[in-house]
Amino acid sequence: MAVPPDRGAVRRRFLILHGWQNRRPQGHWQFELAAALTERGHEVSYPPLPNPDLPDLKKWVGAIDAELVSEPGVQQVVIAHSLACIAWIHLPGMTSGLHLPVDRLLFVAPPSPGFLAETPELRDFQFAEGAHRLVAATSRITPRLACSDGDPYCAPPAYEIYDGVFDVDVVEGAGHFDTVAEYGEWDSVLKWCEDSQLRLTPR
Repeated sequence: MAVPPDRGAVRRRFLILHGWQNRRPQGHWQFELAAALTERGHEVSYPPLPNPDLPDLKKWVGAIDAELVSEPGVQQVVIAHSLACIAWIHLPGMTSGLHLPVDRLLFVAPPSPGFLAETPELRDFQFAEGAHRLVAATSRITPRLACSDGDPYCAPPAYEIYDGVFDVDVVEGAGHFDTVAEYGEWDSVLKWCEDSQLRLTPR
């Protein structure tokens, strides 16, 4: 049974965005997060992005933009993982930005520009040097980045590539924050969703 939020609590709408080759499997931390937030009475959207194996940048950006909603008194919180982070980088330049900025934004394990360039399926997601700095304007407060120092999809580490834009939490041993790294239930991200002052820590 869902737990109704406190009448005096801030209403939050959570948009959870998955990455490349991710079909939102049960056991992935985003799947578990969506379920936990729903159980706590929050509004949650965890949409399937088009063709996750052969993603099209325009379709991904369009699908993400269509999920954004502005409503007085409701905080919009976005949690993006992996390739969804890159699609978000393109969002300001490819949409009207009608529902930007969101109230809070979390990037988890964005891949490196080098990985995008080396992967034929993802080359259209490449972005101009420095374009990631536009992300700062898409969130009302400083966006947060959770990354690992051992992500196989991001070398050098994300905290070096995406510096100067985010509040950064380096989570040791997290790899790409996927099922390979055994990132299922992740209590820290659930707590962050309800309290933005908290840091992201290992599962």
